[in-house]
Amino acid sequence: MSNENPSAAMFAQFAVVARALGHPHRLALMQLMAQGECAVETLADRAGLTVANASQHLQRLRRAGLATARKEGQRVLYRLADGAVVDLLGALRRIAENNLAEARQLIQTYFDRRDSLEPLTRRELRRLMRAGEVTVLDVRSPEEFAAGHLPGAINIPLRELERRLRMLPASQRVVAYCRGPYCVFSYEAVALLREHGYDARRLEDGYPEWKAARMPVEANDGAARPSAPARAADTARRR
Repeated sequence: MSNENPSAAMFAQFAVVARALGHPHRLALMQLMAQGECAVETLADRAGLTVANASQHLQRLRRAGLATARKEGQRVLYRLADGAVVDLLGALRRIAENNLAEARQLIQTYFDRRDSLEPLTRRELRRLMRAGEVTVLDVRSPEEFAAGHLPGAINIPLRELERRLRMLPASQRVVAYCRGPYCVFSYEAVALLREHGYDARRLEDGYPEWKAARMPVEANDGAARPSAPARAADTARRR
C-alpha cells in the first residue's frame, strides 16, 4: 500500500461501491431497506427473490459499506448504512432520467401514462399539512408504515384501498406516497382514487426521501387511523 498512488487507491474503493450497485436486485433491496430495518426473509418476499439469493445480494451491499446487519435471535436484520445511501440512490435516478433515452422512454410509456399531472413537492405537501388542507395516504405495508411515516398519515395498503375508501374524506385532497418516486403503488392508488371522484395527487418521491430531507416523521404500531377530517366525513355519510 505504501507504494500505491493514494488517488488510485481511493478510486479502487469507489469501484467497490460502484460494483455493488451494479445489479437491479441490489438496488431494489436498497429501496426496501430505505423504508426501515427489515429481516432478510421479508426483504426477499417484497423483492420477489429467494431468501438465499436476497442474502447473497445483501451481503455484497454490506461488504461495500452500503448496508449494515445485526442478529436478533435467529433472524438477521438489514438496514441502509446511513442517509447518504438514500442520496446516492437519488443521484442514480436523476442521472438515468437525464441521460438515458431508455429511462426517459419508460417514464413516458409507463409512469406518465398512469399520471400525467405534476406531483406535489415535499415543500408543497408540508404547507398543505400545516394548513390542515390535505389527507396524506401511505399505501405501503403496515410494517413499513410502523417503522416510519409522514405525520398524520393514514395507512391503507394498495391492495385494501378500494374496500376502505370510506376512511378518506371525499371533500379534501388526498396525497398518496409509497417507497419512492417510481414506486407503482402510489400511481395505482391515485388512479383508483380519481376513478372514485377524489382529488388525488402523488408526492414527488417517497418516505425515504422525505426523511432524508429532515422533514418530520412519526413511527407507531402501524395501525390505520382516520384523520379528524376523515372521521367527520365518514360520520356525515352514515347520517
